[in-house]
Amino acid sequence: MDAVTILAFAAVSFVGIATPGPTVLLALNNGSRYGVRRAIPGMLGAVFSDFVLIWAVAVGLGALLAASEFWFSVLKYCGAAYLAFLGVMLLRSKGSLDVALAEQGGESRSAIAIGLKSFMVAVTNPKGYLFFSAFLPQFIDPTSPQASQYLLLALVFSALDFVIMFGYAVFGSQAARFLKTSGAIWLERACGGALLALAGSLAFYRRATA
Repeated sequence: MDAVTILAFAAVSFVGIATPGPTVLLALNNGSRYGVRRAIPGMLGAVFSDFVLIWAVAVGLGALLAASEFWFSVLKYCGAAYLAFLGVMLLRSKGSLDVALAEQGGESRSAIAIGLKSFMVAVTNPKGYLFFSAFLPQFIDPTSPQASQYLLLALVFSALDFVIMFGYAVFGSQAARFLKTSGAIWLERACGGALLALAGSLAFYRRATA
């Protein structure tokens, strides 16, 4: 795989990742509530999901979801329900700026729980499978061994994903420190509302049909 292809893939991936989605919003919220260091497990959970999704596309599971209305719908509604649950929890949060700052150095949430949340949000979103199914083959050379190409693209995508989520987490952490108490609460509720909106859009999302 030549450098031009990798750079083109990285450029398009950067735009796609930077556009706020569920895992990016979770990185922002985790950064504001727990601080950057404790938000890292969430980023790693999302990065692991990148490898799972790309592996799924490489072995044909993405094509299965694109072809099967039943399995697409099962995954879609599971993902929408989980996003809605997270959104409601954030909207109902009674945390404050003092609580958020205290949690940055505390043990309020385990690293495993934070990482698993981001991982589950990504792997239950059928849009991710369809996106990679349509996106990755454009950069794969069918005349060369494909496993190594998929691995390289997965490494590039996951590295960009981590860097961008890290930036959102830093922004969230700094916002929690500089906003007033009510502002910090509204930041969390804004993330909750955005997750609910994403859940709604996912619930009504339909596969592209020929």
